[in-house]
Amino acid sequence: MFLFTVTKPGLRQAGALALCAVCLCGTVAAAVHFSGGAVTASAAAVPGIETTQDIGTYFTGYGFDTDLASAAVDKVKIPKKWDDSFAAFNQIVQESGLDLADYKGKTVEKWTVLCPQLSTGDHDTYCVLLVYKAKAVGAYLLQKPSGEVTGLITAAKAGAEAASAEETVEISADAYPEE
Repeated sequence: MFLFTVTKPGLRQAGALALCAVCLCGTVAAAVHFSGGAVTASAAAVPGIETTQDIGTYFTGYGFDTDLASAAVDKVKIPKKWDDSFAAFNQIVQESGLDLADYKGKTVEKWTVLCPQLSTGDHDTYCVLLVYKAKAVGAYLLQKPSGEVTGLITAAKAGAEAASAEETVEISADAYPEE
C-alpha cells in the first residue's frame, strides 16, 4: 500500500509542471501545423563534427562540394572583447544559423577545406567550419589570397542564381516559323 501526501506547495508545483507540459505540446503541435507537417533537413542538424567526413557532410548540406584531401585543422581563440570588424564577421557567421557570441574567450578548432566548385585560377575558395567540443559553432567561406569572407547562405544563393542563368537559353523570335 502506498500513501501520498500532497501539500499546497507540492500541488502548485505539480500544476505548474502540468501547465508547462501542455504549453510545450501546444507549441510543437502549432509548429507542425504551420510548417505543413514537413520537416526540412539542414546542415545544422549534423549531430557531431569529429572527422573530415563530417565536415564534408556539413558543407554538402549547403550545396558545396569539398575536397576532403585538402582538409586542415588549426586551433583559434575567439576573442573575449569584440571590435566592430569581429562583430561584422559574426554577422556573416550568423547567416548559417550559428553564433560565436556564446564562445567568447574559448579555443575552437578551425577546419579548412578547399571548395573546388567556387575556386578559379585567380583565387581559391575554402569552406571553413569552427568546431567546439564536436559541435559546429561557426561556418563561412574564405577566398585566398584576398581574404574575403562570405556567408554560406549568400554564396549558396549566388551559386543557384548563376546555375539557373547558365541553364536559361534564349531563342530569338526569328527561330519560329511563320504561318
